[in-house]
Amino acid sequence: MLQLSELWIYPIKSLGGISLTQAQVTDRGLAHDRRWLLVDENGMFLSQREHPKLALFQPSFDGDVMVVSFQKTATSVEIPLRYEDHQSLFTVTVWEDSVQAFEVDPAVSTWFSQLLGFSARLVYMPDQSHRKVESKYAISPNDITSFSDAYPFLIIGQSSLEDLNNRLKKPISMNRFRPNFVFTGGEPYEEETWSEFTIGAVTFYGVKPCGRCVMTTVDPTKGVVSGKEPLKTLAKYRLQGNSVIFGQNAIGAGAGVLFLGDAVTVVVRK
Repeated sequence: MLQLSELWIYPIKSLGGISLTQAQVTDRGLAHDRRWLLVDENGMFLSQREHPKLALFQPSFDGDVMVVSFQKTATSVEIPLRYEDHQSLFTVTVWEDSVQAFEVDPAVSTWFSQLLGFSARLVYMPDQSHRKVESKYAISPNDITSFSDAYPFLIIGQSSLEDLNNRLKKPISMNRFRPNFVFTGGEPYEEETWSEFTIGAVTFYGVKPCGRCVMTTVDPTKGVVSGKEPLKTLAKYRLQGNSVIFGQNAIGAGAGVLFLGDAVTVVVRK
């Protein structure tokens, strides 16, 4: 039996994640997942790839606000979860995509800038801003995502991580890979063979194995690159073309609520 064992969102792209017991599925990902983004002075997205220190920022929810704290300090900032519709939009860039967003609050941007040591702005993707997934992997022409790298959802089996850890000198935790869904049961890496699956009553389509980058080498507890693992080991047996793969990107088919313990059912395999 396959069972949903972890549910994660990452409200601000490349910052810490929040573990949930239930989550709302929306057309662009789980509710609040990667709807916020830190950008530089040119509107280019910031990532742990270049700034591993971002891992030390930890969001949490408190009613209608998100509280972001910075590790090893007493400082924090509050960010609203809802906004008025008359915000002034401007263009930000995530990889090759241009996306309309608005700055949350100059004071919040200043807080991040001071801790990072360079100018940064926190922006939000409103509902009217639609960022389409890559057309050749889309299930429908209307498939969209948030500020995620490319797709609304990422699923990884616990057995996949266990298989990897059996090959590593020092085991690593699942949060290196930043999945939305973790499930128990099944064979290592079988999620990469799923074309269609359900979690509870919600249907998802597996569209593309997830190519991994240097971000997996960042120790999220320290905010520093910890070496060449796990990429070095994964490259020995998980190479697909020029990409090291681990996990399955997915697109949802409709809304719904997911709960820890939900059954994961494979409908169609590749």
